[in-house]
Amino acid sequence: MELTMTTFDKREQGFEAKFAHDEELIFKATARSNKLLGLWAAGQLGLSGDAAKSYSTALATDHLESRTMDEVLDKVSGDLAAKGVAREQVAAKFQECLHQAIQQLEAKE
Repeated sequence: MELTMTTFDKREQGFEAKFAHDEELIFKATARSNKLLGLWAAGQLGLSGDAAKSYSTALATDHLESRTMDEVLDKVSGDLAAKGVAREQVAAKFQECLHQAIQQLEAKE
């Protein structure tokens, strides 16, 4: 019986470690994709250099744990509305940035 408990405990620890790893990957991918989206949006807004970096960093770090994807899209869409960029374009770019961020993170592992 002790052997079964040990095997079960090890399996449980493995699942917990994988869950923690996956959660960390999601957090990092979200932050990275928000930063990539921010750099793209900054370019659309005509920002460059430090201004572009500040915009993208703020998008990636401000309220990261509580901000939803919809809130990020609303923020960027609102900022780009005057430039004629539709929310659908921002959403498509966000998906592209998220895919790119996940690829970058997986390449690091």
